[in-house]
Amino acid sequence: MQHITNFFALIFNPKKLLMMMKKIFSGLVLSSLVIAGCVKNDHKCSYTDSTATAPASEIDSLKTILQDSGITAIQNPAGFFYTINQQGSGTSVTNLCSNITATYKGHFFNGNIFDSTLAGQAATFQLGQVIVGWQKSLPLINKDGDITLYIPPALAYGATPRKDNAGNVIIPANSYLVFRVHVLDIQ
Repeated sequence: MQHITNFFALIFNPKKLLMMMKKIFSGLVLSSLVIAGCVKNDHKCSYTDSTATAPASEIDSLKTILQDSGITAIQNPAGFFYTINQQGSGTSVTNLCSNITATYKGHFFNGNIFDSTLAGQAATFQLGQVIVGWQKSLPLINKDGDITLYIPPALAYGATPRKDNAGNVIIPANSYLVFRVHVLDIQ
């Protein structure tokens, strides 16, 4: 009988009811946090290898650009060209979920730089997050390796111009790109 009296006293006293609801809510939040902390946080990597290849017209154009520039490079079956400056001797890329730490400089064939890491700093990224040309080329070298890439539009940004935060185009559509990448670490 005492429980019934307490129940009605609670229902007809909004202040007590509110305090009890706060306690229940706080308990639920705390329980949720404890349970969430115990659940294993297993982030699965869902990147899949790209089957993209550059069209013959882009490969032919890139070959011409390289020849006219006096550059000798190896052609990859996907359609990009590369020169391994230093193979490296450490860890190698195992898949697109590999975390890469690297320094790089990206420029056009006319020498204008459109992107680079800052002096003394590196960028860290999962391989699956970058352009296909990088995805297919960085596994060719190991940790401490250095590679120069010559990438046709289809394996870079294609027909989509890349813009900065102010809306200015930094890489025009259908650009042929050159990257020098030094891999500092692979995990």
